[in-house]
This record gives sequence, structure tokens and C-alpha cells, in this order.
Amino acid sequence: MADNDAILDLLREIRDNQKQALARQEEHLAIAKEQIERTRLQMDTSIKLQQQAVQRFQKVSRIAIPGIVICVLMILYLLLRYF
Repeated sequence: MADNDAILDLLREIRDNQKQALARQEEHLAIAKEQIERTRLQMDTSIKLQQQAVQRFQKVSRIAIPGIVICVLMILYLLLRYF
């Protein structure tokens, strides 16, 4: 009888440990899902910021590049005229 009680106690302990392990796995899974969602949101934000940076660069380059070309041409003109 004592052996049966010991076996039952061990089986109950194993069952309880498995329940605890399963609960911990579920907690870890929930944490992992939260991290994945947070990462996804950060990536979306990063992509939007990169798109804004590209748009701003395009706007600035429409003005800056012709301005630089004009300045270089004027410098060349002055160099050729006075030297």
C-alpha cells in the first residue's frame, strides 16, 4: 500500500510539474507574440520615416542640384572671362 501511495504522489507531482511547465510555456509564447507585434510596429514606423526621408531628398534635390550647377557654371564663366 505504501508503494502505491508513493507512486500516486510521484505521479501527481509529475502532473503538477507538467502543468507548471505548460503555464510557463504559454507565458513565454504570449511574451514572444508581444515582442513580435512591437517589432512589426517599429518596422512600419521605420519604413514610413525612410519614405519621408526619400520624399524630402527628392524635393531638396530638385532645388539644390540645379542651384549647384548654376553656381559652378557661373564660377567657370568668371574664370574663363578673367583668366
